[in-house]
Amino acid sequence: MTNRAIINADRPIGTIDRNIYGHFAEHLGRCIYEGIWVGEDSEIPNTKGIRNDVLQALQGLNIPVLRWPGGCFADEYHWKDGIGPRESRKRMVNTNWGGVVENNHFGTHEFLLLCELLGCEPYINGNVGSGTVQEMQEWVEYMTSDGESPMAALRAESGREKPWAIKYFGVGNENWGCGGNMRPEYYADEYRRYQTYVRNYGANKITRIACGASDFNFNWTEVLMREAAPYMDALTLHYYTVPFEWAAKGSATDFDAKTWFQTLRKALVMDELVAKHKTIMDKYDPGKRISLIVDEWGTWYDVEPGTNPGFLYQQNSMRDALVAAATLHIFHKHSDRVRMANIAQTVNVLQAVVLTEGGKMTVTPTYHVFDMFNVHHDAELLDVVHESAPYALDGETIPQTSISVSRKDGVIHISMCNLSHDEAATLSFELRGLTANDAPIAGTLLQGDALNAHNTVEQPDRVRPVPFAGAERQADGSIRAVLPPASVAVLRIG
Repeated sequence: MTNRAIINADRPIGTIDRNIYGHFAEHLGRCIYEGIWVGEDSEIPNTKGIRNDVLQALQGLNIPVLRWPGGCFADEYHWKDGIGPRESRKRMVNTNWGGVVENNHFGTHEFLLLCELLGCEPYINGNVGSGTVQEMQEWVEYMTSDGESPMAALRAESGREKPWAIKYFGVGNENWGCGGNMRPEYYADEYRRYQTYVRNYGANKITRIACGASDFNFNWTEVLMREAAPYMDALTLHYYTVPFEWAAKGSATDFDAKTWFQTLRKALVMDELVAKHKTIMDKYDPGKRISLIVDEWGTWYDVEPGTNPGFLYQQNSMRDALVAAATLHIFHKHSDRVRMANIAQTVNVLQAVVLTEGGKMTVTPTYHVFDMFNVHHDAELLDVVHESAPYALDGETIPQTSISVSRKDGVIHISMCNLSHDEAATLSFELRGLTANDAPIAGTLLQGDALNAHNTVEQPDRVRPVPFAGAERQADGSIRAVLPPASVAVLRIG
């Protein structure tokens, strides 16, 4: 069976929100400290404490939105500990992640400086689990009030006269677990209370984000939508790709074909999850006013040998690149409701796009997928009828190929991946609804020299994009592409 697709270029079916390509930076392991923040006195070149090499790499991705400070850390974070002179900021123990000392040198001002340098929207998670309504209200006032107020005065004392623009604010995180072990009914009431005081100051308009479900907890979504839908602008969903079991997740780089297959099979479960949570949301919000935000997703393996188990540091291979590409395609498909997603996490944690070791860094295969897929940001999603050949192993079957097609500024981009670990995929694309079928074709390919191919600071370019020469136009105007095993490609038409 071949892989065939009909692209209806005259039938745009929505817009791929650029925020689907969002990121997440938690105070966890070496994500913030060593990864993003080194301090102004560091020998590592930096801009006001933010390391330059990581900053430049992230700028290259055109990151649209960055979530902070957690994660589980958010519901133990007290924002006033992270303002004022750094030498006098409170020190604490990060009880969620590794039991290390958190010196609070990276706080509100430092995070919002990072967002300014990246040109991205900040998405801030407030503390419901161990915080108070007053604390959350005052944080929003501190950041966004443009008038006379106690918190605006405190902000000025801390070195910032002008308020920031904060568009996205999350009222708690994982409140069904590390954020307080709440029942959905209880959290729904707490959400309604807390969000009342997440006020809009001046021209700043906040998108209020409610804590949503984990995985298959459809009852949580049902209760939140039933009890609190009028008070929210978005609801979250968390899902991590774990190859087999949480107790034995397996190595990030030492795996066989069966584990490769199971990882991708589990990644594709995201389609079912999003569809079912969307159906519940549709019942209470048929107009789709409320966004579904998948603000934690990605692969989760055992930590690298010899590293702190609480730091969640793992390598990142071509397997992760395929997970990223297929998952982003799923978000495209559901872009009528999914308007933001945040891969976990940005640097040195879980499915990171950047890894650092001391003063050196490298980007990962996942980074390259985000870079290649930049063309989809805010593009028109085109209607596609896709028929995939099967990819079978040990009696289980998933589609061999995953594709998505968009158009922006008159140019069509086809992103595609071949999930098979050992067979090439021949894809045939029929383009309909175009006035001319002779536009030039160019492409980029991401492929490793092994299934576990990955980059290190010693070998930073082992996996990198190269020109893709495997696509050509046929006599009938269609396009034929041969995609190598375990690879991702993007075609440009026009």
